[in-house]
Amino acid sequence: MPAAWYGWYYLRYPYRVPACAGTFLFRDASVMRANSRPVTSNQTGPHEQRHAIVRKHAQSTFLKPLSPASCAAFTLAMAAWRQAGGSLILDAGCGVGMSTRRLAVHHPGSFVIGVDQSADRLQRDVRWPGTPPRNFVTVRADLVDFWRLMLAEGVHPEKHYLLYPNPWPKKDQLGRRWHGHPVFPAVVALGGQVECRSNWQTYVEEFALTLTQLSGVATRAERYDADPATPLTPFEEKYLMSGHALWRCRAALPAPVPPSSATPGVIPFPLSARD
Repeated sequence: MPAAWYGWYYLRYPYRVPACAGTFLFRDASVMRANSRPVTSNQTGPHEQRHAIVRKHAQSTFLKPLSPASCAAFTLAMAAWRQAGGSLILDAGCGVGMSTRRLAVHHPGSFVIGVDQSADRLQRDVRWPGTPPRNFVTVRADLVDFWRLMLAEGVHPEKHYLLYPNPWPKKDQLGRRWHGHPVFPAVVALGGQVECRSNWQTYVEEFALTLTQLSGVATRAERYDADPATPLTPFEEKYLMSGHALWRCRAALPAPVPPSSATPGVIPFPLSARD
């Protein structure tokens, strides 16, 4: 990548977090090899406590303090989006940023924000051919904070991707899966077209059940035949090369309007978990 490109980028995005610059340099599309083992778990289907846990979270207020670093990253990301314009796409847990870039290419009229908590992933010098699109940015932030800040500010993405999140497959790890986390009612309240992908069927089934429970929008898990020539993430490529079945669920969620007095970090209205 010519050095002049970086000069152009920082002139266009002076608020860009420098630690994320490595996101745009992809070393090789097949950097992750076909050596992945299928997910193993002592849980054989959707967790029997999932519905009760989700109901409890939906009827509670999540008051975890917001991280100053996440607040700063949110401000930078919002500035990038507002300068670029277009509808908003959120790539939650973007890893090295491959999915963020490809989503930006697939949706040239939108602006894609990739969020990941790992500085190591965002800084990796991973190269790939082609000119990076201009309609995306990646930031380091805690998604638990970033989602709540979006909700408090009334920012609703048109599309929202959670691609191959950590499955936390042990039965006693339900609370670590996104749909079992206290923040998940805020995720649903953001609305938009939500899509989750995983190579563990149970994760997607639970995710779909939770979307249905919180939103009333019927959602189901389905097998997904990804194109091996254009995988969206390094994990998707690795799982395809390893012969794994891929699963996804998608839902078009309504976007409720929070009160103008919403407090950052607090879900501004309770969601009633539906039976």
